[in-house]
Amino acid sequence: MSAGGYRALGIALALAGTISFAFRPIVVKLAYAAGAGSHLSATTLLFLRMTLSLPFFLAIAWWFRRIYPDAPKLERRDWLALGGLGLIGYYLASLLDFLGLQYIPAGLGRLIMFIYPTIVVLLSFLFLGKKPSAKELLALAVTYLGIALVLSERLGATPEERRFLLGALLVFASSMCYAVYLVASSALVKRVGSGRFTAYTMIASTVPAVIQFGVLESPAALELPGAVWGYAVLLALACTVLPVLFVAEALKRIGANHFALIGALGPVTTVAADFALLDGALGAVQIMGAALVISGVLLVSMKRS
Repeated sequence: MSAGGYRALGIALALAGTISFAFRPIVVKLAYAAGAGSHLSATTLLFLRMTLSLPFFLAIAWWFRRIYPDAPKLERRDWLALGGLGLIGYYLASLLDFLGLQYIPAGLGRLIMFIYPTIVVLLSFLFLGKKPSAKELLALAVTYLGIALVLSERLGATPEERRFLLGALLVFASSMCYAVYLVASSALVKRVGSGRFTAYTMIASTVPAVIQFGVLESPAALELPGAVWGYAVLLALACTVLPVLFVAEALKRIGANHFALIGALGPVTTVAADFALLDGALGAVQIMGAALVISGVLLVSMKRS
């Protein structure tokens, strides 16, 4: 394949992965709506997502062992780290996101999740001693001003407004968990390899999801409408397995800088889909805030060539 074709495929995969991830909160909201009469919970939906995607990540892990037989052998501390990172980065982050989406629109949830690069900057300063540059400080100010504008029209003392704030805080906590996962995983990814690392952490994150379902729910919780099962399959395959693979390959082909530009389409796609499919339109002030959030995150994500 020519250099141009190699790069063009990377761009196509980046677009496909970004759009697939962008539709995750939309599919979650649609699943909640379809399961309204059956009292579908975040615990059950997370259980379905993780267990339905598990066979694919087991296959990926097996495939990596076959094609890289001489890969560094993982030690006990590596397995413990993989388990801990899977718990924080995929299980807990997903659970908090699913809980928050019960109370806020999908587009807003995606915007709040999108700010994780700014949290990475803060965590790197607090725990790794990496001082933010002037550009990063500006990006932080722009991003959180945008978040304040997005939330400003929906904050108040009524029960509905308090639920809205709870949902926003839950999704922010989810974004923070994912940022912790990124900061803590950097050294291990280099040692294990990104593909193997992702497969193992996704497998590890399934364990607490299954335990939680077993403790909090009964088998009757799986007596769901067919539409919910359809959305669960879509969530597991189209919004989890495929985008993970697409993004990994895209990053290898086009690099993080160009992927960051394409990644900005994620919240835009979610907001547009939210408006088209769920009537979750943002007001003028919220749109202005969303533009600031996207600009700030791009500013902090783009690296100097």
